[in-house]
Amino acid sequence: MKVTSIIAAVAGAIFRVVMAVAVVYVIYQGAGICYDYGYRIFTEPAMSSGEGRTVTVTVSTDMSPLDIGKLFEGRGLVRDARLFVLQYYLSEYREDVGPGTFDLSTAMTAEEMMQAMVVEEAGEEDGEGDSTGRGSSSGQGESSPESGPPAGGGAPGGEDGTGDAAGEGMTGDGAPEDTEGVGGEPEAE
Repeated sequence: MKVTSIIAAVAGAIFRVVMAVAVVYVIYQGAGICYDYGYRIFTEPAMSSGEGRTVTVTVSTDMSPLDIGKLFEGRGLVRDARLFVLQYYLSEYREDVGPGTFDLSTAMTAEEMMQAMVVEEAGEEDGEGDSTGRGSSSGQGESSPESGPPAGGGAPGGEDGTGDAAGEGMTGDGAPEDTEGVGGEPEAE
């Protein structure tokens, strides 16, 4: 009976050590794969150097990023469709990429391909504004005599619009702020 319990204890210890080594190995391999993918997201080179080969692709509205990645992988534009999906979701062009027919090159990186696939909106084509809406002629902040004062009340500093543009030296009701002390007299030192 003692021999069987010793054998069971030794076998249990060996099993635990083997399982611990296996877990460490799986974690090590997984970390290596994750690091490789993470590194490639931002540093993946183009498929070819120089001018490359021009490939015409058509992207439709019903295509997911994975579908686009598979299309590009099949046409020789990217090495890995799943990596392209990650690059797409981390790209600054994600919101602007749209459907259409595009001439892409095997000498382009995934980021350059997405930049080439940006579909400009109607208001941006004539150079008015950018994707954040700044610089557009939407009329915000503009005032004409017919439209009254801008949102926020009258002109700062007086009715003629002169004075401190930031509103410094004024109270909330438009009266000058008392900066010298009680009753307009300088504070005693």
